[in-house]
Amino acid sequence: MKLYSEFDVVADLHCHTLASSHAYSTITELAKAASERGLVAIGCTDHGVAMPGAPHSWHFGNLKDLPDKIEGVRVFQGVEANVVDFDGRLDMDNGILKRLELVIASMHGGLMPKGSVEQCTNAWLSVVNNPHVDILGHSGEPAFAYDYETVLKAVKQNGKAVELNEHSFVARPQSIDNCISIAKLCKDLGVFVAVNSDSHYHDAVGKFERWKQILNDIDFPCNLIINSNKEILTLFFKNRGINF
Repeated sequence: MKLYSEFDVVADLHCHTLASSHAYSTITELAKAASERGLVAIGCTDHGVAMPGAPHSWHFGNLKDLPDKIEGVRVFQGVEANVVDFDGRLDMDNGILKRLELVIASMHGGLMPKGSVEQCTNAWLSVVNNPHVDILGHSGEPAFAYDYETVLKAVKQNGKAVELNEHSFVARPQSIDNCISIAKLCKDLGVFVAVNSDSHYHDAVGKFERWKQILNDIDFPCNLIINSNKEILTLFFKNRGINF
């Protein structure tokens, strides 16, 4: 297994369908794009219900009607849940979360209030301790600054992952320096990361060139990138009781 140098990404675990009203592709279009780029899996992770224009909770409850594979690509049934307060509460019912295969938890302006580093740290610690959450989404936003070392140690202890989000270069450029700091600390602490597109249109699926370059530049270990090969990805989900 490669530990350093150039790596591949075999799955894109953060993708939005047109069920999120500010996204523009169907799940089949996303899966087809993933297949054409040689990916083995994608995450169907539309925004949680508190986001304006998000799908109804029924959308998530009914994801079980999707086949496991579309266009030959494994489709993980999931959500990008919104953290909505400093207690780390999410906008999705636990009954739905426990039935999903993949839960990303993120903070978004307009839904999560701005707070102190201590408040945001406490929120993230609660999220990390939520048994239904798998990945912390695009957490470098300066408006929600937190104690990276404290939270990342908890992420490692709980066997979860931190997202490195390609879409942030467009949607949240003010967060990139923080995201790079988070990536370096994940390397130092041995914390899993997930490199995702956060695609809102199928052409973005499987495109991570900026993060791949950064991770190569800092010699980030491939064995800490959960979607760098199928074996690590399979083990990550197996530990959550999900079959690849």
